[in-house]
Amino acid sequence: MTIIIGIDPHKASHTAVAIDESETPLAEFRLAADRCQAQRLLAWAAPFEDRAWAVESADGLGKLLSQQLVAEGEHVIDVPATLAARVRLLGSTKAAKNDPNDALSTAIAGLRHCGLRRVAADDHRQAIRMLVRRFGDVTARRTQAVCRLHAVLIELIPGGMPRKLKADQASAALRKVRTDNPVDVARKAIAAELVLDMRRCDRELVELRKRIAEAVDASGTTLLEVYGVGPIVAALILGYAGDPARFPTKEKFAAYNGTAPIEASSGPKARHRLNPRGNRKLNHAMHLIAVTQIRNTGTPGRIYYDRKLAEGKTKKEALRALKRRVSDAVWRQLQVDLGRR
Repeated sequence: MTIIIGIDPHKASHTAVAIDESETPLAEFRLAADRCQAQRLLAWAAPFEDRAWAVESADGLGKLLSQQLVAEGEHVIDVPATLAARVRLLGSTKAAKNDPNDALSTAIAGLRHCGLRRVAADDHRQAIRMLVRRFGDVTARRTQAVCRLHAVLIELIPGGMPRKLKADQASAALRKVRTDNPVDVARKAIAAELVLDMRRCDRELVELRKRIAEAVDASGTTLLEVYGVGPIVAALILGYAGDPARFPTKEKFAAYNGTAPIEASSGPKARHRLNPRGNRKLNHAMHLIAVTQIRNTGTPGRIYYDRKLAEGKTKKEALRALKRRVSDAVWRQLQVDLGRR
């Protein structure tokens, strides 16, 4: 008989509840989150020889503990927090919001939902994901600095500066500004500091692009064979798609990345609408590939896009159709990568 141990993780502590196949609680354990957490948890669970672990948010607060259990050879299941909450709310005796009930609901979700993801040890995909996430953070920080710089420059230079502003342009423009009062002196000083922020971000982005390109090349992926996929887009896909084995069909991959339309039929009228769900990072990657293909004439993507327009589709509808086609092409290359392992 398999025992499921549900874990409700927190920053400072974790709560574990063990249940049998009839959902009967067998034991409960609360422990501090420290360097010995995995060993203490395994010692407590030793009497349950045939066991599996269901961890709420195994990619969030439960990340470290999940990886420690996997490293010990344990079977660990990732339970989304929303699923655990639904189980708790639907249970007549488990509606109270506390750590033991959260752990119990997580265990029940792990027991009853066979489609949940099994947690695997981190590999190169996790490293790529961290790099591309850092790239996004630095890009956002640079965008913020540019926006703030524009707001300051409009008060120093009539008409401000062009929208696509570079650090050298801003620096050259600031040198020409003559200040004759303390307020403008302060504005110019702040603008100079923002230019320095831009330069700092530019240097970080150059270094990150290099590291991402090296990581993608080391992965041996064939994604770069798809027109419109460069190192950054390939890193987005590898980092956020995870194990390609999760997507046995192209339809499942399209549903995950949000390029598969949602049916919105009513009565005899069949129609579909835009899918706002799915992994938005992956959806953004599909969008970047599609836009790159449309931008260049003669590419298969541009030919397909033009054909959809000729059929009477709007530009948005044609782009959505192309994104789904791109998703299928990306899925095929991921399967090629899977076959090379």
